[in-house]
Amino acid sequence: MPTLQVVWYCVIGISVILYAILDGFDLGVGCLHLFAKKDHDRRIFLNAIGPLWDGNAVWLVIIGGALFAGFPDAYAAIFSSFYTLLMIFLAGMILRPVAIEFRSKHTSKRWRLFFDVVFSVSSIIIAFGASVLLGNLVVGIPLNYEHMFTGSFIDFVRPYPLLMGLFGVSLFVLHGFVFLLLKTQGELQQQIRRWLPAIFTTFLSLYFVTTVMTFVFMPHMIARMQEHPYLFACGLLVLLAILNIPREVSRGRYGRAFISSAASITFLFLLFLLGTFPLLLRSSTLPDINSITIFNASASVKTLKIILTVAVIGVPLVIAYGCWIYHIFKGKVEIDPSSY
Repeated sequence: MPTLQVVWYCVIGISVILYAILDGFDLGVGCLHLFAKKDHDRRIFLNAIGPLWDGNAVWLVIIGGALFAGFPDAYAAIFSSFYTLLMIFLAGMILRPVAIEFRSKHTSKRWRLFFDVVFSVSSIIIAFGASVLLGNLVVGIPLNYEHMFTGSFIDFVRPYPLLMGLFGVSLFVLHGFVFLLLKTQGELQQQIRRWLPAIFTTFLSLYFVTTVMTFVFMPHMIARMQEHPYLFACGLLVLLAILNIPREVSRGRYGRAFISSAASITFLFLLFLLGTFPLLLRSSTLPDINSITIFNASASVKTLKIILTVAVIGVPLVIAYGCWIYHIFKGKVEIDPSSY
């Protein structure tokens, strides 16, 4: 019953998009953290994401759990093939909360600077590592007919995945920049606003280069859109959402700018899904035979039905909890004795 496999694939896809949007601005704030010169400003940055970052990361757990339950063969192949890369990613995931929690436990400048660096570097590692992984999913990795990885770590550091890594960091930095405009005020907000030309120019340049490289060297990513030209509308929506960000920022409408930033992330991931579906892990050797798809890697129909029932109940609860938290901590950040 392929319908269940497609539905479960959509559940994972939606979870990936929500993670990128929600944890994306956390990572972007972390990447920008060291650009704030004053201790008070860095505390503002930390407290902007303080009540939210751990809840945002829950979507990463949902993605891993959903992949394990719905497509166990793909889960095994991805986590074994990308083992070293995922360990680096996991190190970043461990160090980031340590830095957040320990940074303000001592007034020493060296202490705080050390954890500021840890927080920023770990955020960059996570953003870069996740984007490199996606780049490798586009290019493909060497798999044999048993879906076993036959390459080495060097296969993950090819030009296109590295370009995707840089593009992903720039995307999250732009997203985090807009979020900071929402959460700050006064002189700090004006200081952050002056970063727009550098941040947007860097992002737009990497977006253009990545798009050209994809068209030239990854023709399979646009094959479906060539078959159905109306799907190119998704690419147009990405561009319109991106160009609307500086327009809304210049007019001081930061909420609309954040919506545009979230929309650009959504449409970019939709382009990724359009290019890769129904693949979960593309093989660079005999891709038509050795690749892992949602159909040859799925759990049984009974299992898919059971876990889909759990998802229908659990995912809305996670969304409802997240909305409640965001409602409680809406507004500008103010430092008090209980702040980070």
